[in-house]
Amino acid sequence: MKTPHDIVLGFWDGHDSGAALMVEGRLLCAVNEERFTRRKQEIAFPRHAIAACLRHGKITPEQVQLLAGCTTDPAKTISRLWPAGKERYYRLRRRLADPSPLDPWSRRLKYHLTEWPGNGLTARLSTFALKRELQRLGLNAPLSLFDHHLCHAATAAYGLGLDESLVITLDGVGDGRSGSFHHFRQGELRHLSSLAARDSLGIFFEQITTLLHMRELEDEGKVMALADYAPAMAFRDNPLRELFAVEGLNLRARHHASGLYRHLERIFWRHAPEPFAAMAQQALEAWVIPLVTQAVASTGLRHLALAGGVFANVRLNGRIRQVPGVESCTIFPHMGDGGLAVGAACLGRRPQGPLMRDAQLGPEPDPQEVTRAVRSSGLPHRAVEDPASEAARLLTEGRIVGWFQGRMEYGPRALGGRSVLARPDLPEIRDILNLRLKRRAWYQPFCPSMLDSEAERLLSDYSGLPNRFMTALYRFRPEFRAALSGVSGRDGSCRPQMVADDAPGPYAALLRALRRSTGFGVVLNTSFNPHGAPIVNTPEEALNAFRAMGLDHLVIGGWVVDSSL
Repeated sequence: MKTPHDIVLGFWDGHDSGAALMVEGRLLCAVNEERFTRRKQEIAFPRHAIAACLRHGKITPEQVQLLAGCTTDPAKTISRLWPAGKERYYRLRRRLADPSPLDPWSRRLKYHLTEWPGNGLTARLSTFALKRELQRLGLNAPLSLFDHHLCHAATAAYGLGLDESLVITLDGVGDGRSGSFHHFRQGELRHLSSLAARDSLGIFFEQITTLLHMRELEDEGKVMALADYAPAMAFRDNPLRELFAVEGLNLRARHHASGLYRHLERIFWRHAPEPFAAMAQQALEAWVIPLVTQAVASTGLRHLALAGGVFANVRLNGRIRQVPGVESCTIFPHMGDGGLAVGAACLGRRPQGPLMRDAQLGPEPDPQEVTRAVRSSGLPHRAVEDPASEAARLLTEGRIVGWFQGRMEYGPRALGGRSVLARPDLPEIRDILNLRLKRRAWYQPFCPSMLDSEAERLLSDYSGLPNRFMTALYRFRPEFRAALSGVSGRDGSCRPQMVADDAPGPYAALLRALRRSTGFGVVLNTSFNPHGAPIVNTPEEALNAFRAMGLDHLVIGGWVVDSSL
């Protein structure tokens, strides 16, 4: 019988690169490279993330028994052999480089290359390139490379500890596929079917984002938010409706990716941004919901586990929860490619129990490091015995508070470790946060964190299954929408993080204190970063962001830093 690898280091070296450390089947640390390089959704090899994982686990490179990565398709292999090309695309995508007349041709080449699956040659070349990078870090353990969508599926299957589930992945493209269906049972994933790379809903929404002059692979959430500001349209009148067709567990695209882009250009020419965004959101839901419905009906499985970048769309996820026959729907919190390192680690060593009971899987500074940073900041500061109660007092007074406590969260959401907090009942707070502090588009919504008991009281469609990671849309009961206008959408929707009433730690204590002072165990919670920058990682970064964003106070460890203005 094969001896299991007790120490597995998973890594991902593509879009939103990162690393994850699994020791004896437990996920000890997971973090993305962007938090160290300060480049949003970094594409460089994750050397800093790897070092952070090993440092947290007190593991030396020599002790690692298996290195687990993923994706061997030609496009990924070429980027490993020619990093300069990957860097050029990154700078162009993030609007850091000037456009070139060759860009349309580069886009077409990219679409064609990414559709090709891997083969023996690309696997050998990828292995060669990756071993070269890993050996520079002193890592010489055996290397296993797993399928892209199997890694996504592994994060969803093992993520929250379901015994049996229907696992669905949907994203842009990887290893020649854009989606997959698996049956997860007794710790094993059995493949049911796949969606071809050509038929990619992820590429569709990426192209919509690009045409709206937003950053693809980054601003898709803005498209979803913008869609709320368009007039209602019947799907029969939607000019996008025939671009894809659902056929059982298959999805068929009318056009190849390049042809799809040209077709979308022509449609966008005749419409304003808001209706165009709404058409895309409506169409995405109209294609995915029948696909999920058919999968549930054909398999008889009632518990869904989802991963892949398409499931970053919380409005879509909210509708999937309502599909007839679905009893539960969980979405891996780092659903995009940034979560692939965890999936690879899971395939290298089966997890023992749920991967993620919470999102606090990143680094945690030493208290002395926090103290040194605060004292050397030159800002007014004071020590407090109860940071949660002090933060609740400041929030009750209407102040905007930076919050830096414990380990950094894993994934794209601020979930009580690195947050900017405010009262949820101030109508003007959205404009203050969007336009003055975060300096982003005015229409982007803000999310609430709330106690589980508040979710039951405030939400009309709460099923009794807490959503710990802000991965789906819910609706406030009509009588509470005005009172929680800062975190309520135009239609009364919200994307909540639900926190157990008796959870340990300062964040739950903060919510309990707010309930005592305001009547609601709810806080507006947004990520602690200026728009376009990664969430803060170190105490120094928190203090710099506090200055740059003009927050009223910063509660960091056992200290409160006050604005000098």
